[in-house]
Amino acid sequence: MRIRFWGTRGSLPVALTAAELRQKVAGALVHAGGRRFETAAEAEAFAATLPFAEAQTFGGSTSCVELELNAPGKESHEYILCDLGSGVRSFGNRVLARHGRKTPNVFHIFMSHVHWDHIMGFPFFTPAYIPGNTLRIYGCHDGLEDAFRRQQAPPSFPVEFEYLGAQIEFIKLEPGRKYDIAGLRVTAKKQLHAGDSYGYRFESHGKVVVYSTDSEHKLDSAEETESFVRFFFGADLVIFDAMYSLADAVSVKEDWGHSSNMVGVELCQLAGARHLVLFHHEPVFKDAKIAEIETESRRLEALTRQDAPELTVSAAYDGLEIDI
Repeated sequence: MRIRFWGTRGSLPVALTAAELRQKVAGALVHAGGRRFETAAEAEAFAATLPFAEAQTFGGSTSCVELELNAPGKESHEYILCDLGSGVRSFGNRVLARHGRKTPNVFHIFMSHVHWDHIMGFPFFTPAYIPGNTLRIYGCHDGLEDAFRRQQAPPSFPVEFEYLGAQIEFIKLEPGRKYDIAGLRVTAKKQLHAGDSYGYRFESHGKVVVYSTDSEHKLDSAEETESFVRFFFGADLVIFDAMYSLADAVSVKEDWGHSSNMVGVELCQLAGARHLVLFHHEPVFKDAKIAEIETESRRLEALTRQDAPELTVSAAYDGLEIDI
């Protein structure tokens, strides 16, 4: 299974400013130490040796993650997504570049919830406008379809829902029940978030991916903690809402519906998960801050590991691909 991250920010899209980009270029020049590059390929190879946050960016699109079940290189016209944040625009463009506008595609889309940052990419998802395509949008909220229709309605957007050319189906899921969908065994779990959100556990051929964003974990309820340990248990990959620092999560931003990197490490260790991916980054955090959180999380994991197998910790970025 291959997991692709098309959008990894929380709340709203962000972009590098001109000043921030200039600082990255200046830093790269300092690292180069007067070295000359005869070709762009040589310069690219040098840039690849720099720390991630100095030469690259974690990106600024909001939540959208793809799960690919087929082996790389094998043609498929069936896609699996989690959430439709602004990152889905790039995903849609990738599909069109691969197949064109005349090839029918099927999209299975699992919605954590319908806050705007998780649906804002839908009006710019070009495959939704093309007849012959099918979108199956799964979720646990009663108002799932209504949220998408209201977003397309005036004065929010100039193209109303009825003008979308694809066949669009909304499918209600029941939390805790196992479903067989698109080659996956899927289980949804209710999470603590304003208006509720739902995490998903995906299982296929012995591999397990958990998508758990927009969830606040207080850890003051042993029963609630244990329920998430069971949900994460043995996962090969856990995509986890680590929007806040632990200090913020337990003080000024308590009850805001998000969690921290520290809690993510603890829950994944308790669950025996193999790889934790920090996700839904705070939009005010610059690349250097996210890299710092990633380093801090790895240090915590090493200090608290004891005799358990190592938990890999990564910070998600737009364009990241992980094979499990």
